[in-house]
Amino acid sequence: MLDVCQLAKHYGDTPVFTGVDLRVAAGEFVAILGESGVGKSTLLNCIAGLDSADAGSVRIAGTDITSLPEAQQALFRRMHLGFVFQAFHVLPHLSVANNVGLPLLLQRRPDEARVQSLLGAVGLHGLGPRLPQTLSGGQLQRVAIARALVHRPQLILADEPTGNLDPRTAERVMDLLAHQVREQSAACVLVTHSRMAAARADRVLTLTPNGIEE
Repeated sequence: MLDVCQLAKHYGDTPVFTGVDLRVAAGEFVAILGESGVGKSTLLNCIAGLDSADAGSVRIAGTDITSLPEAQQALFRRMHLGFVFQAFHVLPHLSVANNVGLPLLLQRRPDEARVQSLLGAVGLHGLGPRLPQTLSGGQLQRVAIARALVHRPQLILADEPTGNLDPRTAERVMDLLAHQVREQSAACVLVTHSRMAAARADRVLTLTPNGIEE
C-alpha cells in the first residue's frame, strides 16, 4: 500500500531526515517513534504530498505521488488518504457534522449515517450541530480523527492522534484506528512520542536524521 524509497528533506542546508525507506502493507498498522523536532510531522506531510521532499519517491497503492502535478496530488489525497492533523485543521464556519462529512461531500457521495456513526465512535454523539469553537481541544482532536476515517481511506496518516486526549478516550481512538485497518484492509502510519500509543501497532519503528530504524 505504501512504499517510501530514500526520502530526504532539508530546510536550507540543514537536513531534517535522509534515506528514509518504509514499506507498509494493506491491513498493517505501523507506528513511528521519535523525539520532538526529529521530523515526524514533516515525514507524514512528505508522504502525503503536502510538503515536497528533496529526494526519493513515495508510492501509494501503486501510484508515484511524487511525480504527480499538485492538482492531481490533491485529487489523489481526496480519494485515497485520511490525514489526522496534530493541529486539527477543522473549518470554523462548518458544523462538527459537516466537518466530518466533508471528505464524502468532496467525493460527491454524502452519507449522513456514516457521519453519525463516526461521531458516535469517537464519543461525540449529539454534538454534530455545534460549531468547532464551542468544543475543547480533545473534542476537536476527535473531530479530526472522524473526518480522516469517514471516507474509508486506503492509507491513514495520523500525527499524534492521542496527544490531546485523556487515557480512556485515547484507548477508544486507538481501537477505532485498529478496527479501520483490520476491517477495511487499510494501511496506517502513526507518528508519536507516546510508547503507549505505539504499542497498539503491528510494528514500531524509530525515525532518526539518518532514516528509519527497526
